[in-house]
Amino acid sequence: MNTTSRFTNISLRTAAIIAGAGLLLMAILAPIAYLNTFQSLVKFDDAALTAQNILNSMGAFRTAIILLLIVALLDIIVAWAMYIVFRPADKKLSAITAWLRVIYGVIFAFAIIQLPPALNVLSADGVQAMSYLKAFQSIWDKSLILFGFHLLLLGYLTFKSGYVPKWLAVLLVVAAAGYIIDGFGKLLSPAYSLSISQFTFIGEVVLIFWLFWKGAKGFGPVTKP
Repeated sequence: MNTTSRFTNISLRTAAIIAGAGLLLMAILAPIAYLNTFQSLVKFDDAALTAQNILNSMGAFRTAIILLLIVALLDIIVAWAMYIVFRPADKKLSAITAWLRVIYGVIFAFAIIQLPPALNVLSADGVQAMSYLKAFQSIWDKSLILFGFHLLLLGYLTFKSGYVPKWLAVLLVVAAAGYIIDGFGKLLSPAYSLSISQFTFIGEVVLIFWLFWKGAKGFGPVTKP
């Protein structure tokens, strides 16, 4: 058995548990790193205050960078596991959906690596560091458009699969719309201040529980293409 076969020839139950565990870890780590640390320290309209905040919490900021990189890696692992889970529904479309998440994960990682240089040039006025912090946010905001389209295809796959509740497909499409609208809003207008995705993400949460449930219960007779 070659390497590719070893990585793809696992059971749907195992893939579901891996995907669910990855998504759950991301749901825990991302808010800690971004909401509790990055957003609390970085004030884009005040470079000096941002610099002071980071200097006073350097350890927490470095930890946030590491956690965000772990989240980006988990995106790639989840993409692989979800490909296996939805391969029976449509092998080709499942692969495309997975690759969209992989590409998103790579772009997200590229955004994150803008943060260490911000620490290297950090000074009291925070001006130089702010350019790197803004680059991180800008790149990530734009990449969420791609993530939205990933969720859109995932919603279609769940609807088509026959072994996922169709109402979950609807919730995933709603979540996708939130990311796509926010992403294009920020891309087209610097003044865009809405955050629709923070109200439409429920489908992602439900998906975690569904994956664990199917991982424990099993998928029954599912024919692979």
